[in-house]
Order: sequence, then C-alpha cells, then structure tokens
Amino acid sequence: MQKGKIHPIKQLISQGEHVHLDFKFEISDAPKIARSLSAFANTEGGKLLVGVKDNGTIAGISSEEEHFMIDQAAKLYCHPEVEFKSKEWVIAGKKVLEITVPKSEFPPHRAPDMQGNYKAYYRLADQNVLAHGIQIKVWKKLTDETAVVIVYNEVVKTVLSVIEQQTRVNFETLRTMINLSKHNLEELLSDLVVMQVISMKITENQLLFYLASDETK
Repeated sequence: MQKGKIHPIKQLISQGEHVHLDFKFEISDAPKIARSLSAFANTEGGKLLVGVKDNGTIAGISSEEEHFMIDQAAKLYCHPEVEFKSKEWVIAGKKVLEITVPKSEFPPHRAPDMQGNYKAYYRLADQNVLAHGIQIKVWKKLTDETAVVIVYNEVVKTVLSVIEQQTRVNFETLRTMINLSKHNLEELLSDLVVMQVISMKITENQLLFYLASDETK
C-alpha cells in the first residue's frame, strides 16, 4: 500500500455501522450471523467486517473458525442459501475478514430467530429487523412469473384516496379506515407496490405508504 494512502478497511470502518455495513468482533453463533447475511441479501447487499469491535477498534480474528462459521451460516442456516465473497486483510499484524453479500435476486432469504423459527429479516439503518408481511409478499410477487392484475374498483379507489389525503399513512391507520381483512389489505397493498402505483417506506416502528407520484416530495 502506498505511503499516506488510507487502508480500504480503515476507510470502511470510518463510516461506522450503517445499512450496508456491520462490524463483528467474532463469529461464535452461525444462526445469529445467518440473520445478518439474510438481511443484507434481502435489502441492498452489504459487508460484514469480522474482527472489528462495535466501536471500530480492530481486534483481528484468532482462527480459521470464523471462515467455517460464516460458510455454515450461509449454507445451512439461510433458506435459501445466501451467496457471499470473502477477503482476508492484515492490518498491523491483525487479520480482518471482509464478507461481501450482494443484493439477492430471489428474496426473501430466511434465518432462524432466537427460538429457531425461520423468519425473513430486513436491514434497517444498522439493525436487522423482522420483515413485515407486506414486504414478504412484495418480494415474492416481484420474483414470481405470474402477472399482477389490479381491478380499479371502489375498494382500490378508496385506498388510493386515503393515501393521497394522508400523504403518508401507516398500515394500522389504513386498516381502521378500509373495510378489508388484514390479509386482503396486505394483498392489495403489495399488488399496488409491485405495480408502482404506491411506494412503501420501512421505518423502525411501522410501514408508511404514499403515492408513487409523491416519491420526490
């Protein structure tokens, strides 16, 4: 590396953890790391830096066990398997493992929760969060070869009218204002998202819906 040039790993660390970057001091739990791998794959992809503490301190990995655990997490605990690339760096005599996960073309990938139940996760800021049922439906419909057809009836008209009037409306509010079951409303909203009639924003506590034409507002 040229004198004065900042090491690529140090450049990444300087960003801090965010939606595309996560630090791991060590890998000791394959199911837990599977949640991170699947969340990156389900969202926009990202990187894991193994051997780096949460505060950005480079601790280094101690053995080849880290490689093995990540491989096991991706192959055995991610359904379907998550693809990744790995690269090992040495900084001041300490090894850092860089794991790059691309955005998946076939989400959702699921990983076991604390009870061993397989769930779909989504990357939000620097956290892995459970994906909402509507997001899962959107993923499935985007990868399904079956065309989505929407009949512009009174229900659809009402839903769009409420969203337009509210500018940003969450799912719970829509449920109280629209005479549809939870399942049917989820199906309709996911259809509208896939058809790019409405857009969906995921926040820490809720899903917000707005007209796709308001994307830049």
